[in-house]
Amino acid sequence: MKKPKTKYANWARPVCVKAVFILSLFELAITAVALSMDAFAVAICRGLAMRRVTLRKALIIGLYFGVFQAAMPTVGFFAASLFTEVIEAFDHWIAFGLLAFLGIRMILESRKEDDECDTKEMPLTFKNMLPLAVATSIDAMAAGISFAVLNVNIAQAASLIGATTLVISMVGVKIGSVFGSRFKSGAEMTGGVILTLIGVKILLEHLNLLTL
Repeated sequence: MKKPKTKYANWARPVCVKAVFILSLFELAITAVALSMDAFAVAICRGLAMRRVTLRKALIIGLYFGVFQAAMPTVGFFAASLFTEVIEAFDHWIAFGLLAFLGIRMILESRKEDDECDTKEMPLTFKNMLPLAVATSIDAMAAGISFAVLNVNIAQAASLIGATTLVISMVGVKIGSVFGSRFKSGAEMTGGVILTLIGVKILLEHLNLLTL
């Protein structure tokens, strides 16, 4: 007797051949780095504002950003999974559009001259950290939608994004305390370029203009 299939029966299985071809593990890793750049930039500002940086403070910031960066793409993935049959015909265009939009927006934000850090130290309370964690992870929710149309293993992707963001945010706190905000714009620019290039690669592969 065959077991009935559930709607999300395949969500945690290894990536299928098609998905691996479109978004490899290496590309997923650099996507995680790119998505963590907003959190990295904010962590730099928090480190700059601290009179004394400790491992505990850096870990608190890293955990807030890491947990939300892991949760948001999961939300986006399951929301988009409800409509995969409807958008299947143009799924690659959706993935390209979302990643290119996120990338270009990050590039433009990195070029803002008035985007300076708030140097006032604030307690790392839930009330203060929640808005920052949500704001820096919205892009990850949009990326989760693209993961759904590409049939990416969301358990693997979310875990990788969360862990990457946790580590990079902790490093950002230390960098901010030592070097100030000089690396903030460069980080956002780099993240934007990476997301845009991955989006373009997905589209070119779909149009059979690129084979790797």
